[in-house]
Amino acid sequence: MSEEAKWYVAHTYSGYEDKVKTDLEKTIINSHLEDKILEVRVPKEEVVEVRNGKPRPIKRKLFPGYVLINMVMDDVTWYVVRNARGVTGFVGPGSKPVPLTEAEMKPLGIKTENVTIDFVEGDTIVVVAGPWKDTVGMVQRIDYNKQTATINVDLFGRETPVEIGFEEVRKMN
Repeated sequence: MSEEAKWYVAHTYSGYEDKVKTDLEKTIINSHLEDKILEVRVPKEEVVEVRNGKPRPIKRKLFPGYVLINMVMDDVTWYVVRNARGVTGFVGPGSKPVPLTEAEMKPLGIKTENVTIDFVEGDTIVVVAGPWKDTVGMVQRIDYNKQTATINVDLFGRETPVEIGFEEVRKMN
């Protein structure tokens, strides 16, 4: 069975994108579909908005009313996504969802090529970019689909798991 996950677009009620993402992620875990529905994403861009004369950065949805889902399409996954609260349907002719092409995914920053990494679970890595820069942690989990590593960091005196992209970390010698 060589089913391959592809990116699909689900239409939602406008303003419900984040709620649909949260609900779908809970449903995926409760239904044990983590191996079939790999990621739910609401693409956002950072823009500067001026309010009361002061510039402030905000994250604005690139596609209001749409959620991107990386999944293996079958009757079960179609049903789960289609019947999620706030989802009105998939993008495609009739009720047949059409996956995004490589060309459509590229401007969204979705990488399809696999990244090779030189660390495994249990290795100590250092974060070299992003908000956790210079943080050192032990790899707890590696997610090749999302291209992230989960490490525990000390936050307010507590061990807290943090998911960091492969491109932001390096193995410590």
